[in-house]
Amino acid sequence: MARKRIALIGGGQIGGVLAQLIAQKELADVVLFDIVEDMPQGKTLDIAEASRIDGFDIKLKGTNEYKDIEGSDLVIITAGLPRKPGMSRDDLLTTNAKIMKSVAEGVKEFAPDSIVIIISNPLDAMVTLFQKVSGIPHSRVMGQAGVLDSSRFSTFISWELDISVKDVNAMVLGGHGDTMVPLVRYANVNGVPVMELLERKYGDAAKAKEVMEAMVKHTKMAGGEVVKLLKTGSAFYSPAASAIAMAKAILNDENRVLPTCAFLQGEFGVDGYYVGVPAVLGSEGVVRILELSLNEEEKSSLDNSINAVKNLVEDMERLGF
Repeated sequence: MARKRIALIGGGQIGGVLAQLIAQKELADVVLFDIVEDMPQGKTLDIAEASRIDGFDIKLKGTNEYKDIEGSDLVIITAGLPRKPGMSRDDLLTTNAKIMKSVAEGVKEFAPDSIVIIISNPLDAMVTLFQKVSGIPHSRVMGQAGVLDSSRFSTFISWELDISVKDVNAMVLGGHGDTMVPLVRYANVNGVPVMELLERKYGDAAKAKEVMEAMVKHTKMAGGEVVKLLKTGSAFYSPAASAIAMAKAILNDENRVLPTCAFLQGEFGVDGYYVGVPAVLGSEGVVRILELSLNEEEKSSLDNSINAVKNLVEDMERLGF
């Protein structure tokens, strides 16, 4: 059976780590595309030259031509610029929308049958634009954000409770931004509610709520915290690892439930927008959406996040995309 093929669009920090992780896991052959001449070729050569040391045997190719992504089973897109000092929200949206439009046209021409995972920001708008331009069915176009945000939430819970993060189950829904919705009520440690464990630890419900609110805020601001610490860039390892979890679920037809920026057609009361929700991922892409029972507070928070997504998409359309 022929090995699967993954095309990575964008050879920056995330793209390079993606290529490395795919190689080390022998998940698929890799084509790394970037418009910067020789850069993707250099990165893939460097990774390939470690194949004997790390014990992997896949094909890696760097390219500056879209035609080389032809036949890819999966495309992961990281192309775009981070927001810089003095750059307005509209400036970032305009710049990255132009890049995404070009990428969508390239994928439409050379890999129209692929499944696509988008990491580029502002995420919800970029996924919407890519699908609109490429025409690839909604079920095969999705965004990565929820896996990362949920992992961050789980990490902070594990630190607070001093337990293995492997046993923490927590999920974040909504748009990828300040309005994201960490689901506190559903967060658990192998079935035991996190709030119950916090109350046991502090012996006080009010204190437990205060600590959880701090973790929720930390989760929402985690990306900005990394940017502030790095000073010259943004998170790259954790977003790449998150996309790999999604890619593995799709290529291996695992039917894993992962928080995904997926297209809603009535689920959660939303029709016609990409929003972060629990989705079953398999060989066809988004197999189905899993709806959760939300209380009034959770529903209000999710509605607020969805409105932020709608406003972002409207801004993009106002700018001509």
